[in-house]
Amino acid sequence: MTETVISSRTREVVIGFERPFVMIGERINPTGRKLLTEEMKAGDFSRVEADAVAQVAAGAHVLDVNAGIPLADEPALLTRAIKLVQEVTDVPLSIDSSIVEALEAAITVYDGKPLINSVTGEEEVMERVLPLVKRHGAAVVAISNDETGISEDPDVRFEVARRIVERAADHGIHHSDVVVDPLVMPIGAVGTAGQQVLHLVRRLREELRVNTTCGASNVSFGLPNRHVITGTFLSMAIGAGMTSAIMNPLHPEVKNAVMAADVLAGHDRDCMAWIGEHREMGALGAGISRRRGGRRRSAA
Repeated sequence: MTETVISSRTREVVIGFERPFVMIGERINPTGRKLLTEEMKAGDFSRVEADAVAQVAAGAHVLDVNAGIPLADEPALLTRAIKLVQEVTDVPLSIDSSIVEALEAAITVYDGKPLINSVTGEEEVMERVLPLVKRHGAAVVAISNDETGISEDPDVRFEVARRIVERAADHGIHHSDVVVDPLVMPIGAVGTAGQQVLHLVRRLREELRVNTTCGASNVSFGLPNRHVITGTFLSMAIGAGMTSAIMNPLHPEVKNAVMAADVLAGHDRDCMAWIGEHREMGALGAGISRRRGGRRRSAA
């Protein structure tokens, strides 16, 4: 049984085969969010703060923090975002950047054991990121692509993941601190994208004994009613052995699918998380109904 431990100053989260699925909040990312991009460039991080608080309130166990804005000072922006999010929440963070200097700057201000997102199978990237991960005692997301790009053959992607895990071991990083992203392609463009990932997750778990994650919303990109597709994909991925995902916990279709899959996989002991979540929502709904009923009576 493989367990990946990450932590903040006061809280520890464990990603593991027999553990509840770990929801990593995706919202703190300017990619595709024009307003957030402009605000961060202007030094306004109020939306970053609000997104952090909202995602944790919705059930995110970890928050992914990305400040990738073209032509901006990414090390400075990422460092500021990491500091701010640590001030307003106590969950562990995933420090997300393709710029090694930004990763290094952010990890130096992080209090705890972060998840570094990410390293690819490119030689230059592995030789720059893996020593950083080892030096700071972090865990790392390993993305299954290399200099040749993203293969549509899941077995090729598996071999890229194997190479990263082996290279990490060469740097003294245990496989439990490597969380592999098998790369989810949009199902609307690649019809076998879901099957590819399910095949990969099973192999990664059984042969490399590593935990897995993904950018879950990629699978439904461009499709109508996409949150239902994303939630259904995640429930199937959990059945195949996936242990975490970068996702949006604010979408009930996605969150409920994850929680239900945890119940059915036996990871939600005595269904306590499910009961607690839905008993609370039921009480809230009853309260709203009573208040509405009171307004109707007084209006009459």
